[in-house]
Amino acid sequence: MTQHRHDDDFKDLASIEVPPPRADARRQAIDAARTAFAAEAEKNSDTATQGSWLTSRLKSIAGFFERFETMDMRIPLGTAAIALLVFPVSYYLIDSGTLDLRGLVPDDGEAVEDVAAPEPVPATPAEPQEEVASAPAADAEAPPALVERAEERQEPIQLPAQAQPSGAQQQQRMQQSFAQSYDSAAQSMPPSPAPMAAPQGMAPQPSGDQFAEFEESGVHAVVDDPVSTFSVDVDTASYAYVRRMVEQGMVPPPDAVRIEEMINYFSYDYPTPDDPAVPFSTSVSVFPTPWNESSQLMQIGIRGYVPPADDLASANLVFLIDSSGSMQDPDKLPLLKRAFRLLIGQLSEADTISIVTYAGAAGVVLPPTPASEQARILSALDGLEPGGSTAGADGIALAYQLAEEAYIDDGINRVILATDGDFNVGLSDPDALEDFIAGKRDSGVFLSVLGFGSGNLGDDTMQSLAQNGNGTASYISDFREARKVLVAELGGTLETIAKDVKIQVEFNPATVSEYRLIGYETRALAREDFNNDRVDAGDIGAGHTVTALYEIVPVGSDGGLIDPLRYADEPAPAATSDELGLVRLRYKLPDADDSRLIEVPVGPDSVINDLAVAPDDARFAAAVAAFGQKLKGSDYAGDMSWTQVADLARSARGEDAAGYRSEFVQLVETAAVLDAAN
Repeated sequence: MTQHRHDDDFKDLASIEVPPPRADARRQAIDAARTAFAAEAEKNSDTATQGSWLTSRLKSIAGFFERFETMDMRIPLGTAAIALLVFPVSYYLIDSGTLDLRGLVPDDGEAVEDVAAPEPVPATPAEPQEEVASAPAADAEAPPALVERAEERQEPIQLPAQAQPSGAQQQQRMQQSFAQSYDSAAQSMPPSPAPMAAPQGMAPQPSGDQFAEFEESGVHAVVDDPVSTFSVDVDTASYAYVRRMVEQGMVPPPDAVRIEEMINYFSYDYPTPDDPAVPFSTSVSVFPTPWNESSQLMQIGIRGYVPPADDLASANLVFLIDSSGSMQDPDKLPLLKRAFRLLIGQLSEADTISIVTYAGAAGVVLPPTPASEQARILSALDGLEPGGSTAGADGIALAYQLAEEAYIDDGINRVILATDGDFNVGLSDPDALEDFIAGKRDSGVFLSVLGFGSGNLGDDTMQSLAQNGNGTASYISDFREARKVLVAELGGTLETIAKDVKIQVEFNPATVSEYRLIGYETRALAREDFNNDRVDAGDIGAGHTVTALYEIVPVGSDGGLIDPLRYADEPAPAATSDELGLVRLRYKLPDADDSRLIEVPVGPDSVINDLAVAPDDARFAAAVAAFGQKLKGSDYAGDMSWTQVADLARSARGEDAAGYRSEFVQLVETAAVLDAAN
């Protein structure tokens, strides 16, 4: 029998007192969530595997060079969203008495009666409950050490205040509310760049993030310009930023794609040096270019010295934290606090920590304090709240003052700036900040920069500060990236083994007709800068690897882009040497003022004629370069497809204990899907 009711019958519902929570309500909600979780789990058969967690700075440095494994937290998006959204919604409705499952589910064969409901009232969309970075389906060959980038943020669900209908319509409304909540959870951050279209020749909308403008390196004729000079770069900010944008279905601004930082995000298995006086090993190999059959790639690989455990220096660290109003987003100051908690946990009793913040004004939150006093340090960190404008320059000056007061002779003295780079009060011009930082680096206090957030990210300012402060720039896109930078690579992040490192390559015009340096546009140096010890250059931390790729055209190849001059003073030189070129490396030890020189000839024994037999590191670096060129819309990207890029990277993953290379394969596949969808 069907019962019919009028709207007036529901007017008194708003005044009904909510009954107290019932134990069976909680049980029913849990059962409902488990059922949804189990149903979704059947669709996702991949099993996560846990690896080892490194709990000390010594172990983190050693583990990094032994290809440590990280926690595998790759959770399917659908499973996470259902588990986290169904349970709180179900529990609230059942526990408050708003929804009685016994009225929706037949009990002992009792039929459910149809109830006429009032006119539908539009449901208020639920606020996003969790930041989830979307990812493609797991690669069938991927190791289990892949992890999901998901920020754990939960807020109370806001339900409409009006009376709730019952019966079948109530169930339908609950399903609609869940669908809206699921869609909200799938959006990790508000979109700022344009949705991804065809990656080549794209013109993305302004993102609000600021990047230094640069033009892609061009082709040089060896006869006219045989020498290439640049400063090394171990920054990784570009790759982390690009990954975040692509995973969100966005096109990163072209100037955000710095290919050398994408290549150097990954570690390569170059030989490890054993002498701190010569803190580098240098490897060179030449192999076919995957996107141009007429050219070759010259790979220059450098690996830094790893100090023994008993030589680890004590650290004097000043955390310079941007606590201005622009840092209020969950992926800024809240993530920053969690990231620094990781770093604090890696330090020893001999290390010292200070905290300086800046908003409308700069101030000391924590004077120099032994790292063993973790409760005091964490209390100061947890008490930070965003608010005010961004007086970044004042904070930097105060941080250097504090670092100099607590200076440790023969130790690590470093300011770690954590910010979105949005300096808007005081000395905010990048050039002026650059001069200020350059004047401070001679004191022995170095500067590293951690970038957070998007929408107003001042990447150009952060790059300028890091490059002139003898430090590195990293972008902390999520908690896993914080673990990589501040735990797995802590030794390289903190301890500098060489400064002002420069590379110069002289090509032999008898064997090479053209060359093009891939990336390093913002690190280019004049030829005379190589021997000038007053010219600042890049710095390398303990165990860091540096990779540079040149695309070269052999003499006699028909794939060159520059025709020989008809009226040249002299014809191309006859073959007097079979060397392709000479690689020079110039560096200073951390406390030295005079540079040292390493020279490595590139002979024919460095040439590999078959790409398939080239080392994994060489082929993987080439795949990352190809990806960056396609994403950037490079004029030199050739016609290599997304599938070919992914296949090349997949074949070159090697051991990949931490899963970063497999993650890159999935990133390429995500870009391919987004490209095809547009």
